This record gives sequence, C-alpha cells and structure tokens, in this order.
Amino acid sequence: MGQALSVICFANSPFGSHFHFMKREWWATLESNQACVSARELQSPATPCGLSPTGGPNTQGAQPRQDEIRLHRARADAMPDATKGTPMKKPKWVIEKEQSRRASAAETVWLFGLHAVRDALENPARERLRLVLTLNAQSKLADAIAASGMEPEISDPRKFAAPLDPQSVHQGAALEVKPLHWGSVEERCLAADGQTPRVVLLDRVTDPHNVGAILRSAEVFGARAVIAPQRQSAPETGALAKTASGALERQPYLRVKNLANAMETLRSMGYILLGLDGEAGTTIDAAMQGRADRPVALVLGAEGPGLREKTKETCDMLVKIDAKGAFGSLNVSNAAAVALYASTRDE
Repeated sequence: MGQALSVICFANSPFGSHFHFMKREWWATLESNQACVSARELQSPATPCGLSPTGGPNTQGAQPRQDEIRLHRARADAMPDATKGTPMKKPKWVIEKEQSRRASAAETVWLFGLHAVRDALENPARERLRLVLTLNAQSKLADAIAASGMEPEISDPRKFAAPLDPQSVHQGAALEVKPLHWGSVEERCLAADGQTPRVVLLDRVTDPHNVGAILRSAEVFGARAVIAPQRQSAPETGALAKTASGALERQPYLRVKNLANAMETLRSMGYILLGLDGEAGTTIDAAMQGRADRPVALVLGAEGPGLREKTKETCDMLVKIDAKGAFGSLNVSNAAAVALYASTRDE
C-alpha cells in the first residue's frame, strides 16, 4: 500500500507529467489494498489513509488524502485514450492470420459417394470424425468400415442424416473428415528414385469437378503433386472428392499462399515451367524436345481468362497443345491430361 501512496505523491510532483499513462485501475487497486490492510494496522495512530477496519473514517489516525485522489482521477479522465496505456490493437493481417488458423483447425469436409468414402476409410492419414450410411451402403463398405474401426450411424435413405446438399448423389454413404495436409512443395515435389518428376499447377481453377478430374489424371501419369493457390481455387470438398473418385486420398493436392513463389521454388529445384496458352507460338511437343529427362511443371489457367500476367511472366516458356481441327480449345481438365501425356511419352 505504501508503494501505491508513493506513486500518488510522486505523480503530484513536478514529474507528474511522466505518469500520464496511469489508468483508473490504479485507484481501484489502491482502494482494494486499503481494504485488505490488517485491522491492527488500521487501528494504529500511524494508519495510512486513515481507514477503519469497516472502511469508514479512522478518527485516531491521519485522514485520507481524498483531494489528491480526486485530482488525479480528474486528470486521468481528461487524458486522451491513446495516452492512458490502452493496449495497442493488433494489425489487421495478424487478426486475419489468427482467424484463418482457427478456421482451418475447425474446418471439416463431408465426403460422399461409395468410392470417395471407401478410399477415405482406407487412408490412414485421413482424420475421420463421423460416418453416416444406409444399410445398403454399409453392406457394400463392410470391409473398409472394419479396417477403419469406425462405428457407422445407420440412416434412412429417405431422410439421410448427413448435412449434404439435397442434389448430392451420395449413394447412401457420407463421411465427415478433416482436410488432408500434404506438407510443403519442397517435400512433395522431390523426384522419387528413377523418376523424372511432373507437377501440375492450377491458376484460378475454381470448379471442383475440373480439379477432381485433374487429380485423377495426375495420379494416372504419376505427377508428384497438383498445386493451387489458397484463394481463387477449388477447396477440398465432397464434390471434388467424388469427381476424383478416390484420387484425392492418394494424389497430393497442395494449396499455397502464393502461386508465383511456389513456381520459383520449383525452378530452384530444377523444374522447367511450361505455361499452357492457346496463343503461344510453340507446341508442347516441340518444347519437350531434348527435355524429356528434365523435371517439368505444367501451369494451367482457368477456362476463359487463362493464366494471369504474373503467372505467364514466371513461366520459362508458354506452350500450346497442337490442335488438328479448327476448334482448338479444350476443357482445363482435358488439357491437363493431354499435357501430362505429352510431357511423359518420351521418357
């Protein structure tokens, strides 16, 4: 308590201006300290602040310096908030990062369809939360259910209990899971023994059906990973998993903060970056001449807008798929399959 009083007296001195940061909580602390002093101290002639054990005036000791307390409270009230020691607000980017981390930790995905659910049940890396099945689907997935150790909830097919879109073709099977975490670009894109690696990068491809189909093609042609930006890309969803027909559980799908940075990382690992552009002057077949033994990253843009300018600038070369007919445009998932085939057929 003595320390609290000394602070008050010092604050009233010529140096008091240096204590503009004191907040009203100091006064609450002071009064709390006074109330907690032992009864013996309060009854002593030297009792600080002159309070009795009941909190009233102590007629035997010095009277409290209420004038100083009122003065400093008035000064504190008159100060701008910025000078009262108010904690600094977190920058917006810090708040957004924390919110993103919490949302990511809480995020779950409902997979549906017999193939997607079976492969997720058999994937030891998949964190599974809830399994909803009809009796018919349970009989078809009996072996996968037994391997997973999960206890399914049996649901009436007419009132299916999983929170799915009514238009979802779930085939009586739905599984709630946490998204897969595949690690970094460096970890996933290293060449395996005896393999010339291929990687697919997607620039603003947001249709889950296209991405699901690309994951299937990537698995067929042995691509090390499919990489997309965290924003403006298709997240892991039930529709994506169903279109991928199980490939989502086996084919790494990495979503990165910055696609151009991921491309630079691949370049530093020895990859040649080929961006697919219908207006390019070189075909992918010509670009692969003499490069079949090089690691190749194929960069594809969304249908319509194609690759962003920054993405084009980061590529080593822009290439096109050689078309025999007058109509030379392909769906992005078909273009990915053709490009993967063209980049691997001479290995």
